[in-house]
Amino acid sequence: MLEKTFQPKDIESKFTKKWEELKVFQAQPDSDKPPFTIMMPPPNVTGSLHIGHALNHSLQDILCRYKRMTGHDVLWQPGMDHASIAVHMVLERQFSEQGKSRYDFTREEFLEKAWEWKEKSGGMIRSQLKRLGTSPDWSRERFTMDEGLSAAVLKTFKELYDQGLIYRAKKLVNWDPERGTVISDLEVLHRDIRGKMYHFHYPFEDGSGHISIATTRPETILADGAVAVHPDDERYKDLVGRNVVVPIVNRIIPIVADEYVKADFGSGAVKITPAHDFNDYEVYQRHKDKGIPLINLFTPDAKMNETCPSDYVGLDRFEARKRVVADFEALDLLDKIEDHTHQVPYGERSGVVIEPYLTDQWFCDTPSLAKEAGAAVREGGMEFVPKQYENMYFDWIDNQIPWCISRQLWWGHRIPAFYGPDDHIFVAQTREEAEEKARAHYGEAVELRQDEDVLDTWFSSALWAHSTLDWPDQTPELAKYYPTDVLVTGFDIITFWVSRMMMMSLHFMKKEVPFKKVYVHALVRDSKGQKMSKSKGNIVDPIEIIERYGADALRFTLTAMEAQGRDIKLSESRIEGYRNFATKLWNAARYCQMKNCVPIDGFNPQNVRFPLNRWIVSELQETQVSYQKSLDNFRFNEAANNLYHFIWGTFCDWYLEFTKPVLNDADQDGAQDEIISEVRAVTGWV
Repeated sequence: MLEKTFQPKDIESKFTKKWEELKVFQAQPDSDKPPFTIMMPPPNVTGSLHIGHALNHSLQDILCRYKRMTGHDVLWQPGMDHASIAVHMVLERQFSEQGKSRYDFTREEFLEKAWEWKEKSGGMIRSQLKRLGTSPDWSRERFTMDEGLSAAVLKTFKELYDQGLIYRAKKLVNWDPERGTVISDLEVLHRDIRGKMYHFHYPFEDGSGHISIATTRPETILADGAVAVHPDDERYKDLVGRNVVVPIVNRIIPIVADEYVKADFGSGAVKITPAHDFNDYEVYQRHKDKGIPLINLFTPDAKMNETCPSDYVGLDRFEARKRVVADFEALDLLDKIEDHTHQVPYGERSGVVIEPYLTDQWFCDTPSLAKEAGAAVREGGMEFVPKQYENMYFDWIDNQIPWCISRQLWWGHRIPAFYGPDDHIFVAQTREEAEEKARAHYGEAVELRQDEDVLDTWFSSALWAHSTLDWPDQTPELAKYYPTDVLVTGFDIITFWVSRMMMMSLHFMKKEVPFKKVYVHALVRDSKGQKMSKSKGNIVDPIEIIERYGADALRFTLTAMEAQGRDIKLSESRIEGYRNFATKLWNAARYCQMKNCVPIDGFNPQNVRFPLNRWIVSELQETQVSYQKSLDNFRFNEAANNLYHFIWGTFCDWYLEFTKPVLNDADQDGAQDEIISEVRAVTGWV
């Protein structure tokens, strides 16, 4: 008999343990059942369960349980991402507490500590997902740096390099001086800052006067390569082609005409610093024939390097800013300083100002790879649900720039490029293979050094749909479960992840998409509709909610509010309401036990005779049809509400109430046994 009081914590832990012992969620590659495959978006190894995870994994879990019940062999593939920068931050924070940095260790020592941390502390989110009641096949769990996935990464890199789709080049990148590495455009946050606009005079080379320029970053003046004006700006038409002198460094630079310049910004004349501004770099590319120099001012930690005048070398960039302004003032070339609100790029993780930085990096030719990825969606090979998100996908996929895939970190997949004595590059999956290539190239054995950088974490994640199935080996799992059926994700990683999986999978998997559908779920906001953030203090901890109300209450709340195209406004009162719903279901089941209403083998609902029983059979069958239709169309809120209204209203408030007089008479003499037995059978079946 069920306990009188519903205590979800005790029940949930018991069933989680029982599911694992019985291995009820393991995929069965040898079975004849039709496959249904979902790839879990791999959470960071440093991560902990947040409310977005709770929604995402609840929806995946619903689909997987539903497909198991409809006779499918379900593979819900779990795993974790190695999260290069996040792991570095965790370890370097620990080192800092000891008065050390990662550079106090060798690379090998650092990696040893990283693996130790991963085994002891990494993967906390796994146990939290189990606490949520999810049902992936944990026996198949993968890690983006495990042996098999690492082999897939090396093969992918080498093949793309051999095909000319990966290359090394000196380009401008987003540089995080705090972390000492490149970061992607998607990891840069642009904030409006109340700063200053500085107006300076640049003298003409012949001493006949000056031109005025405006900038928010005076420190970069030391690397100026040109002054640009708009070609239609009447004020400056006669000045195009003349030279000016960059004060402090006394560099002679040209005045060029370029449509990039906004004539109404500042004085209408702008400094061009191609090694420290993305737009300026494009101007440089268009005017290379003018002899514009390309000068990198900074060290990797954003201090002034040896290209600067000696009294600047070693200064922090913001100290250098003050020095430049003071020096211009001393030269009587400072025009004015104005208050000015403008956007400044910050690192998402480090929180420091990001610098455009000219450096040698590895790039992937995603503009070429993106063509098939765009066509696959346009031609119906892959479908977004809701459809509106394909616009976000196309906006990204159709405007690709080469993807910088190298990171200046130690934790991650080390780039399989080896350099000879003259810096000739040999790309190989193993050092032995690289040495063999070098021997053939040089005619003798030479010492090779491997590239120090690792690959962007998203490079290995881009292979997730096929690498987790043991590609490049042609395994039975790969044959059965690829392509996958649906990917459940948030809109924020359509660019990071969905597009890149499409590119890599189409390229390496015989033009087959990695998934047939992508369901993009809502964003969970607070009860007022505000985005949750630590600074606002409105974060909802799903584990705390589970402890208080139970996993089912949280899962049902999120699902019932998951309407396509609408964000979820989560309130504790809604969770409490669905906790009451779980209690209602518990009490109904307990009533059925007490009245001996249990499922009977061989029961056929088509043989029910009495009107009340025929009515509830019909209601349940209608609910089942509408429920399945809702799930088949990813209308999770409709599916949840179908269940809610049937269970609470139709079954509990009406049908069970109707059964009470009948079942209460069961112990009385003369009770109609036929009616009682049918009510019990129908109630148990429902």
